[in-house]
Amino acid sequence: MGIREEAIELHKQYQGKLGVVSKVPLASRRDLSLAYTPGVAEPCKDIKENKDLSFEYTCRGNMVAIVSDGTRVLGLGDIGPEAAMPVMEGKAVLFKVFGDVDAVPICLDTKEPAKIIETVRLLQPTFAGINLEDLSSPKCYDIEDELKKIMDIPVFHDDQHGTAIAALSAVIGGLRFVKKDIRTANIVLNGAGAAGTAIGRLLVRMGAENLTVVDMQGALYDGMPGLNRIQEDLARNTNKAKRQGSLVDMAKGADVLIGVSAPNVFTQEIIASMNSDAIVFGLANPVPETSYEAAKAAGARVAGTGRSDAPNQVNNVTVFPGVFRGAMDVRARQINEEMKVAAVYAIANLIDEQDLREDYVVPDAFDPRVAPAVAAAVAKAAMETGVARIQLDPEVVRANTAARLQARG
Repeated sequence: MGIREEAIELHKQYQGKLGVVSKVPLASRRDLSLAYTPGVAEPCKDIKENKDLSFEYTCRGNMVAIVSDGTRVLGLGDIGPEAAMPVMEGKAVLFKVFGDVDAVPICLDTKEPAKIIETVRLLQPTFAGINLEDLSSPKCYDIEDELKKIMDIPVFHDDQHGTAIAALSAVIGGLRFVKKDIRTANIVLNGAGAAGTAIGRLLVRMGAENLTVVDMQGALYDGMPGLNRIQEDLARNTNKAKRQGSLVDMAKGADVLIGVSAPNVFTQEIIASMNSDAIVFGLANPVPETSYEAAKAAGARVAGTGRSDAPNQVNNVTVFPGVFRGAMDVRARQINEEMKVAAVYAIANLIDEQDLREDYVVPDAFDPRVAPAVAAAVAKAAMETGVARIQLDPEVVRANTAARLQARG
């Protein structure tokens, strides 16, 4: 039986991947009185006086909405909200398994940004965070930016920021291994969509001074026509020499090559033209810009993809469960840039200097240390930047996250 047949059978057998499980017993009249009427009125009255108690008294405090319109589903494109449901369900399972975060898939039957924004805004009383997923660009930028302005809970577009954090943690690990500095390394980023622009902006924030972003029209430069507002901002802060040309031109002499673009575009000739000790990450899914084996054969010192069947997998699952776990534990009002950078270093620094290898520059998705480390770092950054509602010792956040995951088995 192939992967298609097995996947269809699994989804059909279980009728999806999620269900509702009660946390409390309901076996007696006393149980019923406490869980529902008349006892349920007591927390309602308290929450009416202090809305923040809803995080403490209800499932809201550990609940994320995974919101999509199905217009940019992984490798499948605009397939609609119904067809996007299996992906959103899967994302909810990952939230639970890797972060003990409860998540609900919400697929919206509209492509209009204004309707998506208003719908998500109206959901705020039910959730502690919003994970935007598989929204097409450039509207995904406007949707996220507006929701962050009007909402008092974290809004996080994982296709942008989860991918960026995962990619940067791998880049940091690779640069540590080859003894190069992010500030001076010649970095080329191929792809200027939602994921690419987020990676580019995070690279700039983390000190990359020699970054060039390339899309189908060539290298982005300040003043280049036809760019959206996010690309324009990125062009102003990268490619300081305003070089123009194709990926082939830009990759010559590069130290790092990152792809969030299209299958098989990193040819042997492109990789061979890079600097010594080259780092190559092809992150297109499901078929990367280059396979791990092809990149190594072409001369890359460090290579990685988004696939689980090769070393150095760059996977968002190392990011979003821990990010939301940490943000929700301190009841953060947002996920800011400092929290993202903290997550990058939390992941990258899990590998000690002496343990770095060509095939091990980023932790495995199943490494049990990842989510606790990310949660602790994100919670600490949230408190330091003033977006946390409550104060907790980051080491308590780490220990609690580890205990929750261990209890789940």
